[in-house]
Amino acid sequence: MNWKRYLQDKRVEILIFMVGVIIEAVFLAACQVETELFLVAVLVPLVAWLFCLLYDYYRKNSFYRRLFQNLDRMDQKYLVLETLESPRFYDGELLKEALYEANKSMTEHVNESRRVMREFKDFIEMWVHQVKLPVASLLLLCHNHPDENNKKYMEQLRRIDRYTEQVLYYTRAEHAEKDYLIQECSLAGIIHHIAMKNKDDLLENKVEFQVENCDLSVVTDEKWMEFVLDQIVNNSIKYRRKEGARIRITARKDNRQTILSVWDNGIGIASGDLPRLFEKSFTGSNGRIFHHMEEKSTGMGLYIAYNMCEKLGHKIKVESEEGEYTRINITFL
Repeated sequence: MNWKRYLQDKRVEILIFMVGVIIEAVFLAACQVETELFLVAVLVPLVAWLFCLLYDYYRKNSFYRRLFQNLDRMDQKYLVLETLESPRFYDGELLKEALYEANKSMTEHVNESRRVMREFKDFIEMWVHQVKLPVASLLLLCHNHPDENNKKYMEQLRRIDRYTEQVLYYTRAEHAEKDYLIQECSLAGIIHHIAMKNKDDLLENKVEFQVENCDLSVVTDEKWMEFVLDQIVNNSIKYRRKEGARIRITARKDNRQTILSVWDNGIGIASGDLPRLFEKSFTGSNGRIFHHMEEKSTGMGLYIAYNMCEKLGHKIKVESEEGEYTRINITFL
């Protein structure tokens, strides 16, 4: 609490008091009061008022200093009301009461918003599960009756299946810790599932898929790690070069860490896009090019993958040279 600002706020009271003192002094002088009595009559009220001013500043300054100190120390600043003692001045009590009502209203609003969001997420999860069933059935029908048209249908159905799965994982990602099952997992097993899931796209696009030195175990959540790797491999397929496309997955031990690398010789990533690659809905120059060629890139896959690696305690890093290669490293600590 600034002393100068405090005095500025009290300027009207100070002016009124000083005018009163001057009027009193003029009146006493007109009555020819003795000097000693004159000084007592003028100075005593003045000194008493100054002490009152100092006391008022002290108690208010003490209260507001504690308030802002508590605010600086807290991450969730809306909880500052719980740290406040009852102020010993009336306008402080009014402030605390106003903060209490505002905090109560905000809490009710947040709880209602959370309830609505939770219901919406529950509905989306249910909807995705329901949609995936007919999509899987259609994929099976197309697979059992192969012809040129069915291949095109299967390609579009796989896209639908991938995007619905992306929605499902996105809705779960915010509170994914409730869905974790952290345990020792085989990297080779996870990669095998990814290869089987993407085998049709790999074969149709003539992408060579290589796996080397992946007979290692890591501590992670198998389901979420499969999703992360699936997004990376799918991007490698999507942004492949026209001929001689390759994806190579390798793993190595580095002290107590295990580093999994996914390398491809695709069209690469522009250097200006690399710092923003994991931002939400960021598609970059390649995404815009891809949009004109085939379909719109959502920019959500790597965003979800990055956040999941962070929550699982893994580090994910990208290096790339446009027109040459892209390598994504996942470090299991």
